[in-house]
Amino acid sequence: MELILIYSIFGTAFIYSVIKDRGKTKKALMIARKVFARMLPALLVIVGLVGLLLGFVPPDTIKLYLGADAGFTGTFVTAIVGALAFIPNIIAVPLAGSLLRSGAAVMTVAAFITTLTMVGTVTVPLEIKELGKKYTLLRNTLSFLFAILIALMMGLILS
Repeated sequence: MELILIYSIFGTAFIYSVIKDRGKTKKALMIARKVFARMLPALLVIVGLVGLLLGFVPPDTIKLYLGADAGFTGTFVTAIVGALAFIPNIIAVPLAGSLLRSGAAVMTVAAFITTLTMVGTVTVPLEIKELGKKYTLLRNTLSFLFAILIALMMGLILS
């Protein structure tokens, strides 16, 4: 149902754009084509990595270590992995979706995604240099704690 709504809005906006200014619409489509061509290799890598992950790690293993039975320990370990990892969101989000489909708990995947995006352990040296040690440590500590809180809330709401 949501897809129908999204495509309807897109189609209506596209038709309006063509009617309003055909030249600008054509130029925008050419830019979009170039952006898509630049993103295509990364998207293929994403599909490949997710496929390899799911091919080598059976769903039972994912469910055992990341599922509801893993409890808070699994969530906490996954949060630490997310905080330490340097994975672009464009790869992390499809990976998270695949983990969910393979039996990982919502809380665990939420902890991974939120710490991945909110905690910057890889960028700590630069952040300390530019913003100071106290600010960097406070920001990363609070970000980690809030990421855990967000994961717990999502686990309660969506499970």
